[in-house]
Amino acid sequence: MLDDRSCVVPRLFSSTCQADNDWSFMKCLLDLDIKNGKRPVEIDADDEPQPRKCTKKLDSCNGVEAARIEARHESFEARNSLIPQMDQETIQPLSVCPEVEDRALTGQVSGELEQKDDDDSMDVGDPQSDRQQQGQIGDSSDSGVQLSDEQQLQHGEDLLNSSPQQSDQQQQHNTGDSSESGSLLPRMNRDSSIACLSRCSRSDYGSLASLNRSFRNIIRSGELYTWRRLNGIMEHWIYFSCALLEWEAYDPIRQRWMHLPRMASNECFMCSDKESLAVGTELLVFGRELRSHVIYRYSLLTNSWTSGMRMNAPRCLFGSASLGEIAILAGGCDSEGRILDSAELYNSETHTWETLPSMKKPRKMCSGVFMDGKFYVIGGIGGNDSKLLMCGEEYNLQTRTWTEIPNMSPGRSSRGAEMPATAEAPPLVAVVNNELYAADYGDMEVKKYDKQRKLWFTIGRLPERAVSMNGWGLAFRACGNRLIVIGGPRTHGEGFIELNSWVPSEGPPQWDLLARKRSGYFVYNCAVMGC
Repeated sequence: MLDDRSCVVPRLFSSTCQADNDWSFMKCLLDLDIKNGKRPVEIDADDEPQPRKCTKKLDSCNGVEAARIEARHESFEARNSLIPQMDQETIQPLSVCPEVEDRALTGQVSGELEQKDDDDSMDVGDPQSDRQQQGQIGDSSDSGVQLSDEQQLQHGEDLLNSSPQQSDQQQQHNTGDSSESGSLLPRMNRDSSIACLSRCSRSDYGSLASLNRSFRNIIRSGELYTWRRLNGIMEHWIYFSCALLEWEAYDPIRQRWMHLPRMASNECFMCSDKESLAVGTELLVFGRELRSHVIYRYSLLTNSWTSGMRMNAPRCLFGSASLGEIAILAGGCDSEGRILDSAELYNSETHTWETLPSMKKPRKMCSGVFMDGKFYVIGGIGGNDSKLLMCGEEYNLQTRTWTEIPNMSPGRSSRGAEMPATAEAPPLVAVVNNELYAADYGDMEVKKYDKQRKLWFTIGRLPERAVSMNGWGLAFRACGNRLIVIGGPRTHGEGFIELNSWVPSEGPPQWDLLARKRSGYFVYNCAVMGC
């Protein structure tokens, strides 16, 4: 009668009428001309007119739909109330970076992102998708509290390493597509959204990325970290290796340990001398394979290792330092063992290498730092007789020139005066607030460099438990506004590693124990990533 669709009116003849409670009706209301609950029909004289109950059925249909909408609305309100509560438990303010605001900002961002996704989900009207989305958000938000470090890093790896096509399909199934408008947050343009999100701690990016596909994509692209760098927002994580091919990371703000994916390499690289460098959102590890030098690159954006990148002049045992998205590598030796005087600049955003003017003297096993916007290479070994160099060199990025600076190396330890030059580690130096410091492993002292008089003087002691082998196995690095020393006491079998920190602006060296972890006490490589 109506193209095989059920209608909310009884059948025409009384002999074929069904019971009222067995009548079928449509969920959507038909556009019928119904007045006073009746439809005009022709009735035979012999049949007794039956009362029409269209009004009752229509009210019943509307009641069912209203009940469903009310139940769904209560479910959305209950789910929205979870997000701020989880943010209050897991999101903490930054104590190192003054530009990063308190946890209320992160809670507001998470709440707005969740509210936007809920609105989109209401348009779709899929209760099963809503439940799946609620489960995913709960898992990611609670991961910072309940999951172990390895599980937490694996959770972030699953999010970041998923293919863009797969991520898009999952996000479209779980939430509304908010990328079409080009905005990350509701009622805010893209630039304002990025400015707001950039002030959240990057420790929370794994959780926030699960709320919004556009936000996850902006993390993978590196645009958010570029915005942070340009606006002076920076957090420092410490990366170090106490086991061959294995790297640990430590977040001093959240006091959280993380285990990086294992490097996939051969035994030749594993046993070779290695240098490490953190620049931008990348961790570079330099070493040798059977016939050539090789560089392994860890990306914070994808939580994965890759290889294949090559310098213009491959080298090892060089001095290096980074400043923002660039790094300079100077000196070292090539695959034939020749000591080099060349230098190169690496840009982590363009992944390009640029050859710089050569230094005044060739040197290897040297150290590098950035200070006052200039690059310095300090100490090392040079010449045909492998002579210990006490001078340093300054590279001006504006004029592209090198200037030799006498007595810039902190010198050898008194305990290593009789050792060969190659037996001692390169100078342990670091820069905090444009002031140069050095660690004397032999006398267990901290020294400071006077830039005006060009000399070193002792200011305090190193942590007592930071031992080394002629300087090898001990890390001395700058981490924001503090100096850190990473090492541990010598033990038989499995030992532990300690992270000690001191803020030079607070007075003479008073070392605070940041963290301790059961691990090997020998630090093979260490780098600090600020982004």
